[in-house]
Amino acid sequence: MQIRVGRPEDMKAVLELIQELAVFEKEPDAVEITVGDLIKDGFGTVPLFHTYVALVNDVLVGVALYYFRYSTWKGKTIHLEDLIVTEKHRSHGVGSALYQKIMEEAQNEGVKRVEWAVLDWNTPAIAFYNKTGAQVFDDWRVVQMNEQGLQAFLSR
Repeated sequence: MQIRVGRPEDMKAVLELIQELAVFEKEPDAVEITVGDLIKDGFGTVPLFHTYVALVNDVLVGVALYYFRYSTWKGKTIHLEDLIVTEKHRSHGVGSALYQKIMEEAQNEGVKRVEWAVLDWNTPAIAFYNKTGAQVFDDWRVVQMNEQGLQAFLSR
């Protein structure tokens, strides 16, 4: 297995992983982005995200997509948007290797916190995160405003 920084030519396979994740999370029609969006947004003058990819026999089988945030309490942090491993390669250490790489990146960048979200029914992921020493909060809620909600709010 090889873990390396993602490249523009990886984004087709990354989008396929994102779509596989959407199916796993019971949102098969939710993905709106394109390969072009991923290339533009991740590899432009000011990248909006960064990736590490996992390859097995030169086939991309996993991705960790992250970006930097700023906490008013902690300063610079990393938000791990997604850590995805194709179903066929789960439980073979791919996810652990990508997770390790993100934590190394956090340490190298001197961030005070790495944060991410996990669905409450994804018990294997929660067990893994707990085993690594991460804290899964029960008292914080994710809040989102979708495009329709944004338009409705601003038209008031």
